[in-house]
Amino acid sequence: MPSEHTFKQFDNELESVRSNVLKMGGLVEEQINRAIEALVTGNTVLAEEVINHDHSVNALEVQIDEDVAHIMARRQPTASDLRMLMMVVKTITDLERIGDEAAKIARMARLIHESERLSLPRFNEVKYMASLVLDMLRKALDGFARLDASNAPSIARQDEEVDEEFRLNLRHLITFMMEDPRTISVFIDILFAAKAIERMGDHAKNMSEYVVYMVKGKDVRHTSLERMEEEIRQAS
Repeated sequence: MPSEHTFKQFDNELESVRSNVLKMGGLVEEQINRAIEALVTGNTVLAEEVINHDHSVNALEVQIDEDVAHIMARRQPTASDLRMLMMVVKTITDLERIGDEAAKIARMARLIHESERLSLPRFNEVKYMASLVLDMLRKALDGFARLDASNAPSIARQDEEVDEEFRLNLRHLITFMMEDPRTISVFIDILFAAKAIERMGDHAKNMSEYVVYMVKGKDVRHTSLERMEEEIRQAS
């Protein structure tokens, strides 16, 4: 039979993995903030830093993946512990992809501000989308940290708002490009940045759904918002 010492070691290993996921989440959040700042302010040095720091996010994903693989091989976890480790692997994949999107925004910032432009647009809509996504990410990470699935429906609603904001931005940008073809290049770059933010929202929503599965044992992916809320209530 496993000793108390073995159980304690296992708990410590699980806690270390959880801590590293949250560390990775904090790094990704910082990358988003810095990428948006670079886009809005034209700070190309900051944009370059975001691009260069993307490897730190990737390195954490690799480390956590390896740690999970070692735990599963040595401990052969079952039930909720196995479920948690499976969700960790999925969560860090989404975090890594959010980090990629932040680096993409930084590259767009560099393109927009290093090129000769007739005029630079305001970034109010992009900033608002980013604020929504950052709130979604914080809620998803908080749910992961506290093993609390209650914020998942709220995050799903925010994802719908982000999608709608992207559609509005797309229509506005197309209108601007039609009115003045000289702006096509810069507005296409802004469109790529807005699309990157929209994709971040999708990944944050995915993370919140993994929390539901981890805590409640219910797979709410590809279900309606109403069904998600029902599953969370029933599992409470």
